[in-house]
Amino acid sequence: MEKARVGSSQLFVLIILFQLSNSFLLPVGIGGKHDAWLVNLIAAIVSMVLFFVYHALYQYYPKILPTEYMEKLIGKFFGRILAFLYILYFMMNASRVLRDIGETMLTFAYPETPLFVLSTILILVVIYTVFKGIEVIARAGELLVVLLFLLFISVLLLVVLSGLIDISNLQPVLEDPTNVVKTVFTETLYVPFGEIVIFTMIFPYLNQPKKVKKTGVLAIGVTGIVFAVSMALTISVLGVQLTSRSHFPMLTTIQSIQIANFLERLDVLFIIVLVIGGFFKVTVYTYGAVIGTAKLFNIKEPSKLTYPLGIVILLISMIIASNYSEHIHEGLHVVSLYAHLPFQIIFPILLLLIAFVKSKKK
Repeated sequence: MEKARVGSSQLFVLIILFQLSNSFLLPVGIGGKHDAWLVNLIAAIVSMVLFFVYHALYQYYPKILPTEYMEKLIGKFFGRILAFLYILYFMMNASRVLRDIGETMLTFAYPETPLFVLSTILILVVIYTVFKGIEVIARAGELLVVLLFLLFISVLLLVVLSGLIDISNLQPVLEDPTNVVKTVFTETLYVPFGEIVIFTMIFPYLNQPKKVKKTGVLAIGVTGIVFAVSMALTISVLGVQLTSRSHFPMLTTIQSIQIANFLERLDVLFIIVLVIGGFFKVTVYTYGAVIGTAKLFNIKEPSKLTYPLGIVILLISMIIASNYSEHIHEGLHVVSLYAHLPFQIIFPILLLLIAFVKSKKK
C-alpha cells in the first residue's frame, strides 16, 4: 500500500461523488413508477445494512486490503481466486461507466466524434489521477463536490421557478407496495448503492477508523435523499411514462427549463454533472483494481500498473457491447444477477460469517 491517509470528511465526499456519478442522470428506481422516489429512500436504508457488513469485515482486518484477508479467511488458493475475481469485477464496472459516459457525450454533445476518442481522453485523465494516489483523488473530490451540489440546487430552483412541476404526477403514493419492494431488491440496491463495496479497498487508508461507520451511513443517507428528490422532481415534470421511456430523464427535464424566454437550453449542466460524477466513479474503481492487483501479485510499486490496467479498461469498454441498447440491457438483466448480487451481497456476507466463526474459535 502507498503511504497515504484519507480523512473521514474526504471519505464522505468520495462516497457521495461515487454514488451520484452517472446514476444521478438515469431513471434510478423508475420500476417503482410513481413511488420511484420512495424506492431510492428504501434502497439507501437497505444499503446501510450492507455497509455494516463491509464495516464489520474491516474491523476484523483494519490494516489490510480485502484481497489480502480473503486468503486468511478461505485459504491461499481460494482466497487468491476470489481476490482476482473482485479485481475483474472492479475493472468491468469501470469499463461500463466509461462506456456510459462516452455513449452519452456521443449522443448529446459530440455526434461526429468517434467513441474511442472520447473514452480515451477520459481514461487518460483517470490514469493520471490514479497514478498520483488516493490523497490526490480525495482532494480533487473535496473541490468538485461543491460544484456538483451547486449545480443540483441550481437545477432544482430553475425547475421550480419555471413552473413545470405538477404534483399530481406523483400520485397515487404506494399504489403497489409489492412492486416497490421488488424494484429495491432487483434494481436500485445494486446500482448505485451496493457499489460502495469498492470502498473496502480504501478503508485501510483512513486516518480515523472509528468514524468509518458514521461517515458511511451519513453519506449513503445524503445520496439517498438526493436521488429521491431528483426522481420526484423528474416525475413531477415529465410524468411516469415519459420518465420510464427516456434514457436520461434529467436531461429532458433540464431541456424543459424556460424562464422569461431568456434562460433556456441548459444542456451544459447535464454534461458537467456527467463528466464530474463519471470521472470519479471510474477513478475509484480503477484505483481499487490497481492496488488489489499490486497486493495480489506482490508488486511493490502499484503506480506501475496504472497505465496497463487503464488501457485494459478502455479496451473492455469498447468491446463490452456492440451498441448502447445492448449495453443497457446487459446492465439491467445480466450484470445485476451474475455480478452485483454475488460480489456486493453473497461473498461479503459469507466472508463475514467465516470471520465471525474463526474469531469465536480463537
